[in-house]
Amino acid sequence: MKLHTYLNYGGNCEEAFRFYEKNLGGKVEMMMRYADQPDPKNVPPGTEKYVLYANMTIGETQLMGSDVPPDRFQPMRSVYLSLAVDSSEEAERIFQLLSEGGEVFMSMAETFFAFRFGMLRDRFGTSWMILHQKPMPANG
Repeated sequence: MKLHTYLNYGGNCEEAFRFYEKNLGGKVEMMMRYADQPDPKNVPPGTEKYVLYANMTIGETQLMGSDVPPDRFQPMRSVYLSLAVDSSEEAERIFQLLSEGGEVFMSMAETFFAFRFGMLRDRFGTSWMILHQKPMPANG
């Protein structure tokens, strides 16, 4: 069994996935548009270029997404993508990139569990936790 993350966007799925591809080292594997459907009468006017289905890999994770009508789109509220990185420098770099045009919920800082940890919603409406974790003691 596998659990995957599927994100909805309000018309900017391609922009978001290309941004993640460029800045997070991801790779877009597939991007299908509304206009690619077999029956064009199912495509609402003005949505032809919207993404019907996109799939990308970031590290060992598969991320999927699509566009919904902008009037139905709402930014994430109670869900975060948690991105663990191997250095404080990488955490800072990614946090800075993702926070541009977005909303910072918790500034990047050291915590009891992480060398660097921060929380934000990016300009695409996706909420993130960026983490460079400290070694955890073994339970015992």
